[in-house]
Amino acid sequence: MKNIKASKVFLKTSSTAWEEIEPKIKRKILGYDNQLMLVQVHFEKGGIGAEHQHHHSQSSLVGSGVFEITIDGVTQKLEKGDSFYVPPNTLHGAVCLEEGELIDAFSPVRDEFID
Repeated sequence: MKNIKASKVFLKTSSTAWEEIEPKIKRKILGYDNQLMLVQVHFEKGGIGAEHQHHHSQSSLVGSGVFEITIDGVTQKLEKGDSFYVPPNTLHGAVCLEEGELIDAFSPVRDEFID
């Protein structure tokens, strides 16, 4: 049987610590198992999520703020309530124009975030 990793069933963000991942960017893991992960990412104005790619599918919601999101060479300005999808192995990145947060869902789990 496959070893199943999983977070607690209920998580309170007030008792979950932020992890600084880049200057002006921090994240909280909101929940996961082997197949799915939800992550809250806070950006200060000017924060840059450098272009990168990974084998995971990613879908993200702009929870607040304004971002320039680049996916496969195409850039769009997105605001609160907008969302985007990143196919596996696709180059993508973010620039924060106004302080805000992204809520990222990944499939499968991003093991490197929890190891």
